[in-house]
Amino acid sequence: MISKNLGSKFIAATLALGLSLPFAAQAEDVVVATTAIVEHPALDAVRDGVRDELKAQGYEEGKNLTFLYKSAQGNPATAAQIAREYIGNGPDVIVPIATPSAQAVVAATKDIPVVFSAVTDPVAAKLVANEGPSGTNVTGVSDLSPIDQHIALIKELTPNAKSIGVPYNPGEANSVVLLDLVKKHGAAQGFDVIASPATKTGEVLTAAQNLIGKADVIYVATDNTIISAFEAVVKVGIDHQIPVYAGDTDSVKRGALAALGFDYYDVGRQTGKVVVEILKGKAAGDIAFQGVSKTNLFVNPAMAEKMGVTLSPEVIARATEVIK
Repeated sequence: MISKNLGSKFIAATLALGLSLPFAAQAEDVVVATTAIVEHPALDAVRDGVRDELKAQGYEEGKNLTFLYKSAQGNPATAAQIAREYIGNGPDVIVPIATPSAQAVVAATKDIPVVFSAVTDPVAAKLVANEGPSGTNVTGVSDLSPIDQHIALIKELTPNAKSIGVPYNPGEANSVVLLDLVKKHGAAQGFDVIASPATKTGEVLTAAQNLIGKADVIYVATDNTIISAFEAVVKVGIDHQIPVYAGDTDSVKRGALAALGFDYYDVGRQTGKVVVEILKGKAAGDIAFQGVSKTNLFVNPAMAEKMGVTLSPEVIARATEVIK
């Protein structure tokens, strides 16, 4: 199963350094190295989905798979360091989760197959040149949010709102793309959009507080920095009666009143299918990156009440999941 060059290179390099093989790797193991820019429920679900899809298709840890995972803890420099470490060991496939990790890995290798996941706009992030097969070592799965539908949901659930506050990290390419889309679709549906920057998790509370008195609602896109400190935004929403919406459904469990988004575990399973194609011999450059079409509505009626919003029975009835 292992590729002739990459997997064996990983095994040989590790043994040459006098190190034990991680996860009890054996010489016949396939090695899949995953990394995420930060740990939070959505990205963790992607990782778990990739692992479970590999297992479902016959690649199982302890039998014929070494599955590696490292988090960059929100630090782009650490993401680059992890990328270099993985590439030096030559796994069969690298799966970077979220845009900053994907950029770090793609910048560091032109040879090892890369299957990115949970990347908002792979073209804008310069991971691939266009929407077709890349012809390079890169493919993956994009989680570009249906922003127009998110704005429509905000308008439906909070019809008196006129302005949307968006805390975001200007250093994340995906966040800039999403903010531009919120401005575009927000304007089309009659909203003013107020951006509030936070370059690291420690600044998220201040970014949310800066929206007090300016924004009627707060919308948190799939911005890794903001989501990793999401509870800070929720606190501002509760304390100041500002409804908080999210671009990912996992954040509803953490306090958003509603989100229309993807099941990130399913995104991981979809990503895992692409990884398996490559392990079975298909070139990454022959596979166009994919989008996710299925969306789910998650609502949190109790949290909505705390933010001054009453969700109608009709909205609750059509929700995929109601958080108790």
